[in-house]
Amino acid sequence: MYAAITAEIGEIRRTEPVATGLNSTFATVLHTADSAVFVKGMLDSHPGVRGQRREAAIAPHTAGIAPRLRWHLNTGGWDLLGFDYIPGRAADLSPGSPDLARLADTLARLGELVPPPLPLPRIEQRWTALADDADLALLAGEHLLHTDLNPNNVLISDGRAWLVDWAWPTLGASWIDPACAALWLIAEGHTPAAAESWARTLPTWSHRPPNGLDTFVAVNARLWTSIAADDPQPWKLALRNAANKWLTHRGT
Repeated sequence: MYAAITAEIGEIRRTEPVATGLNSTFATVLHTADSAVFVKGMLDSHPGVRGQRREAAIAPHTAGIAPRLRWHLNTGGWDLLGFDYIPGRAADLSPGSPDLARLADTLARLGELVPPPLPLPRIEQRWTALADDADLALLAGEHLLHTDLNPNNVLISDGRAWLVDWAWPTLGASWIDPACAALWLIAEGHTPAAAESWARTLPTWSHRPPNGLDTFVAVNARLWTSIAADDPQPWKLALRNAANKWLTHRGT
């Protein structure tokens, strides 16, 4: 594995393991004499490798809001991605954090991207078992979505937010990512009303159809209740609780 990487970047002088993240099997920063690369990887046999390959496919289409992908290698049973290293930290999405405005700015830029000519899944396909077709049609659209906006996937560097870990690029309505972010805000201590107020600052938020947000909240309450029941990790329980708190607030 390292031989293939050094063929791409040169002699590795220092390694810096990365502990944050919810999905990667292997993540490290590799330093050479004159540069640094963030490398993440999974064994070919890992079920998450499909998401990593989706991330590689979408990378050329996320310039300016995500770190540049330098290379994608498959070697020694490993699937590896090498990105420009952007030093930074996970976003603080708690009430009053200056990172909230930084995330809003990046999501506004994401809403302006041209959707890539790739066979991406659609949000109504991903959530097909969680609502009927008429309700899911309220979420449909042609915009590129990230959909996994947990704080570890929002990298703060030099006063701006970068979106990382594009394992689930999806096509859907332009307001879906602001809604996904609002759900995380509730999990990080915001009230549902405050999270909606934050989302209202984004241009795409006004594109919601009647009952669209109610459908999104109901779908996510069902989704995270099921996920947390199957695997009750603390962050999944927090998302379940946030989604159900939002559901109560919406009165649906």
